[in-house]
Amino acid sequence: MEAFLTGLDNLMAPAVLLAILIGSVGGLIIGAVPGIGPAIAIAILLPATVFLDDLVSLVLLLGVYGSAMYGGAIPAILINTPGTPVNALTTYDGYAMTRRGDAARALSIAYTSSFFGGCFSIIMALIALFAFGPYLRDLGALFGQRDIMMAAILGSLLLIAAHRKTMGLAAMLYGFGFLIAMVGRQSTRKIDRFTYDIEYLYSGFNLIVVIVGIFALSQALNLMTGKDDDPPQARVTGGLLQGAREIISNKVIAIISACYGTVMGIIPGVGEFVAQFFSYSTARSLSKQPERFGHGSPQGLIASETSNNAVPAAAMIPLLALGVPGEALTAMMMVVFFDAGIKPGPDIFENNPDFLFSLFTALLIINVLVLVTLLVSTKHIAKMIYIPNRFLGAFIMIFSFVGVYSIRNSLIDCIFAVIFGYIGYILRRLDWPLVPIVLGLVLGSIILERLSAGAGQIVTTIDFINRPVSGTLFVVVLMVLGFIIWNAVTNTKETYH
Repeated sequence: MEAFLTGLDNLMAPAVLLAILIGSVGGLIIGAVPGIGPAIAIAILLPATVFLDDLVSLVLLLGVYGSAMYGGAIPAILINTPGTPVNALTTYDGYAMTRRGDAARALSIAYTSSFFGGCFSIIMALIALFAFGPYLRDLGALFGQRDIMMAAILGSLLLIAAHRKTMGLAAMLYGFGFLIAMVGRQSTRKIDRFTYDIEYLYSGFNLIVVIVGIFALSQALNLMTGKDDDPPQARVTGGLLQGAREIISNKVIAIISACYGTVMGIIPGVGEFVAQFFSYSTARSLSKQPERFGHGSPQGLIASETSNNAVPAAAMIPLLALGVPGEALTAMMMVVFFDAGIKPGPDIFENNPDFLFSLFTALLIINVLVLVTLLVSTKHIAKMIYIPNRFLGAFIMIFSFVGVYSIRNSLIDCIFAVIFGYIGYILRRLDWPLVPIVLGLVLGSIILERLSAGAGQIVTTIDFINRPVSGTLFVVVLMVLGFIIWNAVTNTKETYH
C-alpha cells in the first residue's frame, strides 16, 4: 500500500500531470489522422524524452499509446479508413452502422468498449501487482542472465510465430534487426563487430535513430509520394452516451474480449491483431445474429474495440516483469528505461515498486481523460481526417529530423536516419512488416548483452538450460519451434496441392 500511495504522489507532480494531458489529447488527435499512428508519433517523440524526467517521458508515451486507438476508431467508423492499423477490424461493422445513419451510436459503442477494455486490463494488472507483488520480488533470485536471455529468445520466436503466413519473411526481417544490434564494440572483450574502423559505429547504432528512420521517415516518404484523396463527408449527429447500455446488454462478449486482449497482450509478439481475431470469432459464435457481423453488428464492434484497448496495459507486464518488449511500441518505451538507468525485470518489483504503480495508475487516468474528451469534442476531432497526406508527410519529416539532430547534435545521425528511412519506405512499398526489425534490434541487444555478461561462466550448451526458469522457458521454446516447423510444412503442402 505504501508503494501505491508513493506512486500516486509521484503522479501529482505538475510536469507528470501535464505529460498525461498532452499525451492523451495528442494521442487522440494522432489516432484520428489516418497515416500517422502511435508508432510514428512515439518514434518522433523519443528524441525529446532524452531531456525529460523518466516518469514524465513514460507517461507521455503511455498517453499516446493508450489513447491513439480511441482516436483511430473515428475515421474507421466515419469514412471506412482506420486511423491506426489495429482499427482495421472496426471498419467492418462501424462503417456499416454509419452508412445506415447510426454513426453516433457506433462511435459511442467504440468509446465505451475501448474504455471498458482498457480499465479491465489495468485493474487486472494492478490486482496482480497487489496480490503477487511480494512473490514477484522473489523472482529476482530465480532470474539470472541466461534466464532473461532465454525469455528474449522465446519472445523472438513468438513474434515470428505470430506472422502465421509470412513466418519466413518475419524471421528474415527479425534477423536484419538482430544484425543491426550486433554493430559496435563489444564491451567486455573489446571486440569490434561490423565497425570497419568507422569511429561512429564503435558505439553501435542509436536505437532512437533507427526507430525514427524505420517508422517515421519511411511513413513521411510514403505519404509525400502518394495521392491526396478527399475522404467522403461524414456527419456525427445524435448523443454519444448510449454505448454504456450496449456494453451492459452484451456484457459476456465484452468481458470475454477484454480477457482475450489482456492475455494476448501479456504474450510477447502477439498483440492486438490476434486478440481481435479471437474476440471477433468468439463473439460471432456466441451471437444470436451471426449473419450481421461485418454488416453493422454492435457486438462485432464491441469485440473489436474492447480487445484492442485491453492490450496496452497488459503489454507492459512482460516488459516490466521480464524486460522483454511484446511489440514495437513497448520496445520503443524500453529506450526510455535504458536512458533512465532502470533495468526492467524481476528486480524492478523490489527496487522501484512505486514506479510501477505510477505507470498503471497513469494509464487508468489516461483512459478516463480520453473518454471525457471524446464525449465533448468528437465533432471537432473528426475534422482531423481531412488533413492532406502530403502536408502530414512534410510535418512528420521536419519533426523527425529536428528530433534526431537534437539527440547528439550530429548530422551523421540524420544521415543514418535517412538511410533507415529509405529501407523502411521500400519495405512499406513491398507491404512487408516493420515490427520484426525493431524487435530484432531490441531483443537482439538483450540477447547479446546477456551472452556477453555470461562469457566465461557458460561452458557448455546445457549451462543455458540447467536452471528452473531457463529450463522451463527452453521447453516452451521447443514447443513454439515445433509449431513454426509444423506451420511451414503445412503451408508447403497447401502450396503444392
